[in-house]
Amino acid sequence: MRKLIYAYLAAAAALVMQPSLVVAEQALATSVADAGLQWGPCPPFFAEGCQIAVLHGDPAKPNADVFFRVPGNYDLPRHWHSSAERMILVAGELDVTYEGQATANLKTGMYAYGPPKAVHDGRCVSDEPCVLFIAFEQPVDAHEVAVAAE
Repeated sequence: MRKLIYAYLAAAAALVMQPSLVVAEQALATSVADAGLQWGPCPPFFAEGCQIAVLHGDPAKPNADVFFRVPGNYDLPRHWHSSAERMILVAGELDVTYEGQATANLKTGMYAYGPPKAVHDGRCVSDEPCVLFIAFEQPVDAHEVAVAAE
C-alpha cells in the first residue's frame, strides 16, 4: 500500500512540474471608446454612417466578434446572416424585428439572439449612436432582402 501511495505522489508531482502550456494568442479586453479600434464600412446596402470594428477573429472564418455601430435614429435595412448572432447592446436603444415576431426593444446591456438566416431589420431609436457587440458562429456576412412594393 505504501508503494502505491508513493507512486501516486510521484505521478502527481510530475504533473504539477510540467511546463506551463504555451498559449498561442493573447487575451483581450477593449471598449467601444478604444481609440485603437479600426472601424470600417458596413455592406453597401446599409445607409452611410454604419460601421463595423473587428474585435477578435477573422470575419472570413467562423467565430469572429465585432462591434456594429450606427448613428442615432438610423434605420437598419431588411437582411439576414448565414450565422446565428449573439448580441449585447453596448450603447443606445435599438428596436429589432425578426420576420413573423414582435419587435424587441433592446436597451443598453441587454442580450439578444438572432437565428441563422432569419430576416430582420431594426432602428436605433435613441438620439445617441447604437453599438452592438455581435458574436458570429460562421463567417460574417449580411444579405439584403428587398422590400416588397406596396
